[in-house]
Amino acid sequence: MTRLRSLLLLCALLAGCMSYVRAPRGERPGLGTEWGETRHSPVREVAFDRDDPASPTALATLRYDDGQGVRAMTGGAGWRDHAHPVLDGALSVRLLDGQGLPLPLVRRGGEHFVEGRAGDRYVIEIENHSATRFEAVATVDGLDVMDGERGGFAKRGYLIEPGGRLRIDGFRRSLAEVAAFRFGAVADSYAAQKGDDSNVGVIGVAFFCERGARPPWFAGEAGRRLGADPFPGRFARPAY
Repeated sequence: MTRLRSLLLLCALLAGCMSYVRAPRGERPGLGTEWGETRHSPVREVAFDRDDPASPTALATLRYDDGQGVRAMTGGAGWRDHAHPVLDGALSVRLLDGQGLPLPLVRRGGEHFVEGRAGDRYVIEIENHSATRFEAVATVDGLDVMDGERGGFAKRGYLIEPGGRLRIDGFRRSLAEVAAFRFGAVADSYAAQKGDDSNVGVIGVAFFCERGARPPWFAGEAGRRLGADPFPGRFARPAY
């Protein structure tokens, strides 16, 4: 069985700030995530066997933009909240500002939209309210936060312990440092600088549970129903 390597976050993250900046005229409007300043954020490698290496147990998606962009995506309506619940509350994901305060989040139509401000630093915070260890593989603007390349489920992630809290504060430069997440103009985003801004504005976290510790609500008939595919085919055929 393939043994995947995960990273365990070891340190508390320092706060930072930056002045508000506007995107230059004529460029794609709204926010992207820049390759920010270097921050001390040491981790170490630990062993972790996924229950299913190819398929995440759960997936969290947060879409972000400035205030005008969020209003455009939501029609100016929706429920205000602070965290995106995952796995019926077993996990939660939210974005924090440089001072550790949650950024405004709007829920509408089953999706979650976060309002940011150009120039501000942000952190992805994940909380594990369950009794199971999870590996969290995160992407920002379609890029894996570990290696800065195109995101995928096969990438390595961070380990979050039962009852634990994990804060991801940048693209990982080494086992000791990250490049901080900073909201900025789309043209200045890390994704755009790498040549593809098509996925700017979305943050994803794929959760993988540990082998032999699959959550009880994914077992038996409940698990079969939770894994049922609503669109398995194209046309109807006779049952006989």
